[in-house]
Amino acid sequence: MFEKILIANRGEIACRVIKSAQKMGIKTVAVYSDADEDALHVQLADEAVRLGPPPATESYLLGDKIIEACKTTGAEAVHPGYGFLSENAAFCEALTDAGITFIGPPPNAIRAMGDKIESKKFALDAKVSTVPGDMGVIEDPDDAVRIAREIGYPVMIKASAGGGGKGMRVAWDDGEAREGFQLARSEAKSSFGDDRCFIEKFVVGPRHIEIQVLADTHGHAIHLNERECSIQRRNQKVIEEAPSSFLDPKTRKAMGDQAVALAKAVGYHSAGTVEFIVDKDKNFYFLEMNTRLQVEHPVTELITGVDLVEQMIRIAAGEPLTLQQTDVPINGWAIESRIYAEDPFRGFLPSIGRLVDYRPPRESEVDGLTIRNDTGVVPGSEISMFYDPMIAKLCTHGQSRIEAIDHMSQALDAFYVDGIDHNVPFLSALMQHPRWRSGDITTGFIAEEYPDGFEGAMLDIETEVALACVAMSMEIVRQDRLMHFRLAKELDEMAMHEYWVVAFSKERRHELRYCGGLPSTPIDMEIQLPVGKVVSVRSDWVPGQKLWTGTVDNVPMVVQVRSGLNSYRLFHQGVREVVKVMRPHVAEMEAILPIRGQPDTSNLLLCPMPGLVVSIAVKEGQTVQTGEPLATVEAMKMENVLRAEREQVVAKILVQPGASLAVDDVIMEFETEEDGDEEASEKAHKKANEKIS
Repeated sequence: MFEKILIANRGEIACRVIKSAQKMGIKTVAVYSDADEDALHVQLADEAVRLGPPPATESYLLGDKIIEACKTTGAEAVHPGYGFLSENAAFCEALTDAGITFIGPPPNAIRAMGDKIESKKFALDAKVSTVPGDMGVIEDPDDAVRIAREIGYPVMIKASAGGGGKGMRVAWDDGEAREGFQLARSEAKSSFGDDRCFIEKFVVGPRHIEIQVLADTHGHAIHLNERECSIQRRNQKVIEEAPSSFLDPKTRKAMGDQAVALAKAVGYHSAGTVEFIVDKDKNFYFLEMNTRLQVEHPVTELITGVDLVEQMIRIAAGEPLTLQQTDVPINGWAIESRIYAEDPFRGFLPSIGRLVDYRPPRESEVDGLTIRNDTGVVPGSEISMFYDPMIAKLCTHGQSRIEAIDHMSQALDAFYVDGIDHNVPFLSALMQHPRWRSGDITTGFIAEEYPDGFEGAMLDIETEVALACVAMSMEIVRQDRLMHFRLAKELDEMAMHEYWVVAFSKERRHELRYCGGLPSTPIDMEIQLPVGKVVSVRSDWVPGQKLWTGTVDNVPMVVQVRSGLNSYRLFHQGVREVVKVMRPHVAEMEAILPIRGQPDTSNLLLCPMPGLVVSIAVKEGQTVQTGEPLATVEAMKMENVLRAEREQVVAKILVQPGASLAVDDVIMEFETEEDGDEEASEKAHKKANEKIS
């Protein structure tokens, strides 16, 4: 067994590998860029080596520097994690030439399966079911249209060296095929240094189900059942689960057998994943083989009890697999939610900055329910624009699917992040979505259920009343503390007010009555609802705490709290509300106060996320039509096309390609109606003067 290994990665996956290595008694070496000098993976490792500046092309993608770090530290093997150099056959060969073991598959398997075009050809030869398509490389936009017409719309344009949802576009007509090819090629070149793309048929209403395989260097291979990854946004997985609620034992066995056969045919060893698209009739088609550890591997570990990282290390050390296919169980159900630094209320635009506060739910295993959080950040960590926006992978495990989902819902409510925008509210809302809970899902779920974007979960009246009670309980605790800070002579004149108004808006107000009980911590009070019912409210919350955890009418609740000026911002199950708790006479006055309007920015194109300007598609003075591309901004390796919302004239362009922008920086200005009227007036005056002269 190895005495020391180097992890050629960063973030949560580097931390994950370090933990398994430490459990095995193996020393670890971390590598880092200047942006990650104080990162968690650097702190957890026994040693750390600097690679270079923040861009991955100048640090994490420099194989020669990683090999040099191995020689300097005496690391005998390299675990690549996922992304970066994990599927780089040349890097694998360079390690071998240097006498260093690659904890992963052999170079020939990486080459055969790592290239989407070549892997499809290989799978066809191996008699594996594949999606209909053209394996030729697209030459130009016209070629993209020609191939798409031959296959038949809709089609998927995919980067040959792609992964992680990058370099992929769905096209439903010729125009989308042209634009999709250009965007996919540009993203592929930026992310992978390889702009080759191909086209295949887009299966309508598919499910994305993958099989985890393990193979050793002695010819033994098994599968560890499936994971379903159908909840995706822009081809990027958001939620994964194991097993799939869709597969029956017969289909599971067929997919597993095919995945193992493919692994054996390509001479694979280590952990790997064979991805399939499955249609409504359970017909499955090979997509690709990921010759590395997958992001979503924890859900497989939770239902099988197999540590995949440990198995990868043992296989690389030459040990045979001790597991047989019959030894692999399906124990309960596991769910994984990817916590991303992105704003779901603004089209999931990336968010960067410092984690002012970061408090994930505590990892636990109690009464058959498990919470696991794979992360690479701590309070104060910086979320950089140079790398993937994933903050953590929150996993729950229960004996049934609904049990795991409900446990995830509670864990997400308790996941507190401050300083950046994040997608926890969206994930929380998903956990309550009837279609998700029923298992009736496809890869189009998010697009179908949120066609106009995410605006927050719908708040039913029962939950709204419960949140009103939570807010009122906090205000009573606060008022009680204020009373005790007053002079003793005033205390006799002070008594806790009985009637309160809890306002979610001018229209949504609840008149509640404090019926008595403990107005201080621990909270144990009774509140009368407008319908006359009296409910109990219990909690250990104290002012300043970020989580209100307790019960309302004996129903458990976890609510995130941010105190404001005479208000509370509440977050619960995807709902975010600003709630005011007032005395009735104050509520009467507040109801007639005018609402401050928002500034008019309709004549400006604002940058919706921090990023780099890739291109400007228009010129000053140009009239643009609705939907016409104006600019392309790259954030976290994803290109975002900004389009005109209506017909306008470009008045002034304020940035150039290559510019680094923050959120709401102005990219360009458009002419307003006043500008047009002023211009027309000037022309009329000029014409009149010409006549006079």
